[in-house]
Amino acid sequence: MPNHDFTQPALRTIGLEAKAITQLSERIDRGFTKACKLMLDCKGRVIVTGMGKSGHIGNKIASTLASTGTPAFFVHPGEASHGDLGMITETDVVIAISNSGNTGELVTLLPLIKRLGIPLISMSGDPASTLALAADINLDISVSEEACPLGLAPTTSTTVTLVMGDALAIALLEARGFTAEDFAFSHPGGALGRKLLLRVGDIMHSGDEIPRVSSDTPLSRALLEMTSKGFGLTTVVNDNNELVGIFTDGDLRRALDGKVDINGATTEQVMTHNCKTVDADMLAAEALKVMEELKITAVIVEDDARCPAGVLHLHDILRAGVI
Repeated sequence: MPNHDFTQPALRTIGLEAKAITQLSERIDRGFTKACKLMLDCKGRVIVTGMGKSGHIGNKIASTLASTGTPAFFVHPGEASHGDLGMITETDVVIAISNSGNTGELVTLLPLIKRLGIPLISMSGDPASTLALAADINLDISVSEEACPLGLAPTTSTTVTLVMGDALAIALLEARGFTAEDFAFSHPGGALGRKLLLRVGDIMHSGDEIPRVSSDTPLSRALLEMTSKGFGLTTVVNDNNELVGIFTDGDLRRALDGKVDINGATTEQVMTHNCKTVDADMLAAEALKVMEELKITAVIVEDDARCPAGVLHLHDILRAGVI
């Protein structure tokens, strides 16, 4: 079919699903609010269940809830009838998803859920269905038309279900005051987790790795210290180990331009006195921003006693995956 137009069915699908999502906004009502309150007050977990395509959508909804501050997981209704029902406790809330509202595997679970006495929220396209009538709250996910021209493959209906699940998750997220840092704790392995959790102290060089000289150190020796530690700088400290300045390769270039006698000068004559520092508790991402603004590749980490606690290099941030 070399002349087949693939764009028209694609555009029709997008149009039908967009229209259905728009209509969904009319159903964010008192029932939606009650469902949110049930989930917010839940002392246990939100158990999401559904068969077939509804199950796939339910799995995604459970995952979204869990990553946004609402403890949740998915239970397959078929497996629930064969032992997995033991995963559900009396402190939980169940969300059962079925477009028809009469899915056999879910209907089978209804007496058991009722016996446990736990709240049941249904997401159904038929408010008169068995599931919807048995639920404490039914969220209407009905659609006038599937995008599938045969009216068989769940398309528009699954999209609407997913959006309703997202609406629940985000409503709960805001009610809980869930923050970006809370999100990062649920995603420690991702880039966001590294940006929001990794501190300067986690990746800085400390102890003997810190280049250190006193202000009266001959410039030639300061150069050796700077070169041996490999950061392109050395800290300059007083007798109490307090940071009084920094000597960098930039300072060296300026000294050479100023015709300073390298063999006779002291570090104090060429160092930078008021250097920018960061602290170990600062986020690595914030330290990176400081370095970018100052156009430097390394920065000194200073402790509360104004002593050098470490050195953070741009390469350390790159290796940590912050950027």
